[in-house]
Amino acid sequence: MGHITLEQITKQFDDTMVIPPLDLTIEDGEFVVFVGPSGCGKSTLLRLIAGLEDVSGGMIRIDGEDVTAVPPARRGLAMVFQSYALYPHMSVRRNIAFPLRMAGLDAAEQNRRVEDAARVLNLTDYLDRRPGQLSGGQRQRVAIGRAIVREPAAFLFDEPLSNLDAALRVGMRLEISELHKRLKTTSIYVTHDQVEAMTMADKIVVLQGGRIEQVGSPIELYRHPRNRFVAGFIGSPRMNFIEGPAAAAHDAHAIGVRPEHVRISEDGGEWSGTVGVSEHLGSDTFLHVHGTGVADTLTVRASGEVAYDHGDPIRLTPRADRIHRFDAEGERIQ
Repeated sequence: MGHITLEQITKQFDDTMVIPPLDLTIEDGEFVVFVGPSGCGKSTLLRLIAGLEDVSGGMIRIDGEDVTAVPPARRGLAMVFQSYALYPHMSVRRNIAFPLRMAGLDAAEQNRRVEDAARVLNLTDYLDRRPGQLSGGQRQRVAIGRAIVREPAAFLFDEPLSNLDAALRVGMRLEISELHKRLKTTSIYVTHDQVEAMTMADKIVVLQGGRIEQVGSPIELYRHPRNRFVAGFIGSPRMNFIEGPAAAAHDAHAIGVRPEHVRISEDGGEWSGTVGVSEHLGSDTFLHVHGTGVADTLTVRASGEVAYDHGDPIRLTPRADRIHRFDAEGERIQ
């Protein structure tokens, strides 16, 4: 259970079309991430699936059933928001059990499901506390527990980690991924953070302007971006883009090369420049190189042991087998 199909879905606010006709299939058990810049339509699309927004056109099917006009509560989906949306006066136990009480389940079944969810989420010792006594990460786990007990066809996550600090985000990212592997429930996860998308997804949907730019596995999007937008959005640090004669030499309007695919050359080298800022991150060093004549700045990912100072000359060579070629419209040249 949990196969979701969008057929020519559209969403229009007044005279503005925010989601042009869109088709998408989410397989049962997949972890799918909607990613893109602010305003790209990813949260709107999630809300359409949840039933929190009415579609302007098209059809939504869950396990083959047309749910386009079905109220949110009857779609069999559970949503987790970034704001936790917990009741501060209730214990963790009562917060998790709340949707079960609303559904009229008997007390024994409520308790069984709450205890099971608490065990999965390491919340057993906190069931009698209130949300104000918990950390941000623990509160988010309570919100996820409230979704789990409903035993939904799919989980819908709307930027659930954006209110957490960096260390907590990494930990919760791992917890959500491990939870999905245990439960094997279809999950749709919205984020603007492409690192979250790359590390969590079975399938990534890259959106821009309400349109799907590309759908595929993280490694597929990384290695074979369909266009310049996807190439620049997926990967951290972002891809280097080069136009002019250096691109024309590769029979392209623009070429892209990732920082990890630019090599430092001891002699020779296709490009030469001067080191600007060096970012030492322990295992890696990112060099920002100026004055190459092919780009304002080239970012190079090198070993953490390289020793370059500001102003040092440097010679660089891109890996020929990892150069991405794009035409004047930004589409990939095969």
